Amino acid sequence: MKIFGTLDQKFIYFLRNYADEISRGALFILFFWFGVLKVLELSPAGPLVVKLLDVTFLGFLPPDIFVIWFGVFEVIVGFMILFPKLERITFALLLFHLSTTVMPLFMIPEEVWDGILVPNLTGQYIIKNVALLSLGLVLFARLRPMLQTNSMVGEEEEMYKNREY
Repeated sequence: MKIFGTLDQKFIYFLRNYADEISRGALFILFFWFGVLKVLELSPAGPLVVKLLDVTFLGFLPPDIFVIWFGVFEVIVGFMILFPKLERITFALLLFHLSTTVMPLFMIPEEVWDGILVPNLTGQYIIKNVALLSLGLVLFARLRPMLQTNSMVGEEEEMYKNREY
């Protein structure tokens, strides 16, 4: 039993030391990968984005151009996630991005729901964004308030690494 306790302790300490970096890496991969797919016009979400443009205030934009630029935006956000000093700005962009990506759940429900509280595969794809936002919230919650740091950007690396848990 002692070996399990030791392994448990080592694993927990490992996660306390590296959970932020693992989370950043996961978010980077998703945003970069899905953004590149949009830029290359290979994203399965492309047609959904086009339908959403038709029912929103962005209907005046050429859909193919919008999807590409939205992909570029995702790639940029993905890279920004990797830099702790950009956390405050990145979180604002992440919140904006994820709030727009859940719009189809309400604005074009016929595309994402098979029944009441029964999302189809596209709906499930969108709902997972809530988990991504939660992960972003966890990273953001680790920052010290701006009133303590007197800075709009994230904390200094030394402060970031020496947090007490």
